[in-house]
Amino acid sequence: MPGPNEAQRGVELGLMLRVLAFAAHKHRKQRRKGSDASPYINHPIAVANLLVNEGGVQDTTLICAALLHDTIEDTKTTADEIETEFGAEIARIVQELTDDKSLPPATRKRLQVEHAPSLSAGAKLVKLADKTCNLRDLAEHPPTEWPLERRQGYYDWAKEVVQGLRGASPALEAAFDAAWSKRPR
Repeated sequence: MPGPNEAQRGVELGLMLRVLAFAAHKHRKQRRKGSDASPYINHPIAVANLLVNEGGVQDTTLICAALLHDTIEDTKTTADEIETEFGAEIARIVQELTDDKSLPPATRKRLQVEHAPSLSAGAKLVKLADKTCNLRDLAEHPPTEWPLERRQGYYDWAKEVVQGLRGASPALEAAFDAAWSKRPR
């Protein structure tokens, strides 16, 4: 018979797998912008993987939020749906990480920079992992239609966002800095 810790871990693993299946279903028809047009779900999986394996994050809520971080923004998923399925805390973090797509892109980018310092501790960790994964993807498989200047601009903007997240995790910040050091020239 499993002990209390083993039973709790089983519940947490079950939740993470339900979240992963939900995110995979929601992103099933989407592809990344990179030259390899990888399935979109690879991105939230990479963010969660970075949190756990490079950032040392063991918090199930944060791992679930990482897997769901783009669902409200990029699919027809609502915050209420996430809350009903996975709880208020996961939904709150995902909402913190969600851009308002009704705003122009330049405004959304500016707001990310402005809001970064006031994110919750957990949202900061997911945001750091997200920006790091985006830079890694951009270095490995840049969108073919993005000229050098646009790629450089994305790196510079990501660095501005991350400036507001500094102090959240030395390990994740080091991963971001390593990814940023590969800025195209």
